[in-house]
Amino acid sequence: MTDSTLPREWQRFTRGERLARFALYFGIVLACLVSLRTVEIIPEFLYDAPEQVADLLHRMWPIEWNYYPKGVHDALFETLHIATLGTLLALIMALPLGILAANNLTPSRTLNYFAKLMLVSSRSVNSLVWALLFVAIFGPGALAGTLAIAFRSIGFVGKLFSEALEEARPGPVEALRSCGAPRLSIFLKGYWPQVEPAFWGIALFRWDISVRESAVLGLVGAGGIGMAIDSAMNLFQWERVALMLVVIFAVVVIAEIVVTAIRKRLI
Repeated sequence: MTDSTLPREWQRFTRGERLARFALYFGIVLACLVSLRTVEIIPEFLYDAPEQVADLLHRMWPIEWNYYPKGVHDALFETLHIATLGTLLALIMALPLGILAANNLTPSRTLNYFAKLMLVSSRSVNSLVWALLFVAIFGPGALAGTLAIAFRSIGFVGKLFSEALEEARPGPVEALRSCGAPRLSIFLKGYWPQVEPAFWGIALFRWDISVRESAVLGLVGAGGIGMAIDSAMNLFQWERVALMLVVIFAVVVIAEIVVTAIRKRLI
């Protein structure tokens, strides 16, 4: 029986693909091992972690519900205001950047790359870092938190909006161009009706994320309920900390329900 008549053995991956997969898995395992050696985990802290968690939960109970009116209510609504105003500012600033970042709307490569650089710069800096920067400039308070949410959200909203513009169908746009419509009319009548559902979906999703982020910005002095949590933790008032954690969880769940309901109506 010659080699040409031998039945072929089917293999899912070629030799090169198998080597590449092995190299990838080996690199992941090696990175994990190096990371474990670098972070210097102290085994003694891991052994008594269950006891520490149990002790902390014991200190948090019973929850001090009567503290809500005087110590949590105003801080909670300040957090919601920070998230809402920050998202609105981000939408205003991200719209023009998203248009400039879309390849099919901006023929200038310079403007296109500049807009993409601004969007990447916004996304590359964490909201807590933005908050630290604005606290240093404007001092502690809600203004620093609002600007931190806004500048963090620009990259997120602008990138997704530019991608939605690039995926728009060219037919309506070409029809308007052939009729001699001005550029503003082409955008409003050709592009915007196609990307409007995506835009409002992005805006609602970003606001939902901003509510979560604004709850912790107060830990660095950027206003909101995070400042109240930080103050209670520094004074070892764990019953109040538990109350604020429950309130944050409830607000996040309610925000998720509201955003889902609005998305179903708009999209």
